[in-house]
Amino acid sequence: MGNNGIDLVSPSLEPRLFRRVCSRFASGVTIINVVDSAGEPHGMTASSFTSVSLDPPLILVCVGSGARFLEACNSSEHFGVNILDETQRALSERFAGAGYDRFDGVTWSPGTTGVPLFPGMLATMECARFKTFTAGDHEILIGKVLYANWREGEPLVHFGSQYRALESSPNWWSTI
Repeated sequence: MGNNGIDLVSPSLEPRLFRRVCSRFASGVTIINVVDSAGEPHGMTASSFTSVSLDPPLILVCVGSGARFLEACNSSEHFGVNILDETQRALSERFAGAGYDRFDGVTWSPGTTGVPLFPGMLATMECARFKTFTAGDHEILIGKVLYANWREGEPLVHFGSQYRALESSPNWWSTI
């Protein structure tokens, strides 16, 4: 039995079905970055990101337990969140890939806490590690937002296992 007496063993949902069902939820695209204890930058694309609390300002990101990024993340006191705009798909794909230095040839600068931040992002946040816990095959990393910045623009969206852009419509709220 899991927390609250919920049976976590049965019934079992087939993983492919679960992934497909979850792909029906549109999400923004972020790149999470850290600097390890040797001063090397590490990053990964993440769409499992959300705000948690206003007071204190908390966010969370989910990282697969098998991700190489997790080791660097666990050795760092701070992490950065880069929220991508609709023109930054190539950067998202680069940081989702494996087998190469993701930062090779990519322009970035250290934020106030030293975490890598990319220019031209829709928004950036620098976070202090607040709490980390395991949930299934992922680690949930909660960060306290220390510094943040944003600009106007349209987000890069992930839906149905594909990148999408929002259809711009001035005054969309007037149709509600």
